[in-house]
Amino acid sequence: MSNHPLTGEVSNSKLAAVFDTAAAAREAAEGLVQALALHPTQVKVVTPDEPDAAIKLEPEGGGIWRTIVVAHIRMGLFGAAAGAIAFAIMMWAALPFVVQSPVAAALVTIAFGGVGGLMLGGLIAMRPDHDRYVDAARSAIDAHRTTVLVHARSKDEQQRARELLTARGGAVTGTL
Repeated sequence: MSNHPLTGEVSNSKLAAVFDTAAAAREAAEGLVQALALHPTQVKVVTPDEPDAAIKLEPEGGGIWRTIVVAHIRMGLFGAAAGAIAFAIMMWAALPFVVQSPVAAALVTIAFGGVGGLMLGGLIAMRPDHDRYVDAARSAIDAHRTTVLVHARSKDEQQRARELLTARGGAVTGTL
């Protein structure tokens, strides 16, 4: 399961390192597995003629669905709680429109907070930080270059992999 409270993916941190040759990419991938003690399933090599590049880029289809559900539920509840706090502050401040109609004000404030939370959950579920990572790998395929994909399980693991791949000459792009 995820180490991040808003996602359902095991690997929230991903890297794409583009190499000019397949041999250099494979050598970097093997070195990465050995140097960082990564599980071999965390490191993939995508060649220009790869038939299942999309699956290697985002292998956690179930995790993505868990991310969608978890992010929406947690952020929706957070937003509703924020709305309830905002209502309590307005009641404490004795705002006339809130004091005169507390039930309607509470329902509206909590509902707006919940909707705002759901919208934030949608933003998290879209994973906009993955666009650069996926684009880098697809551009490499189009340019007939080979990419090493790393599905790190922590930010520290991602940073160490980034340093190693950069030192081996890869053009590295990652997620947040």
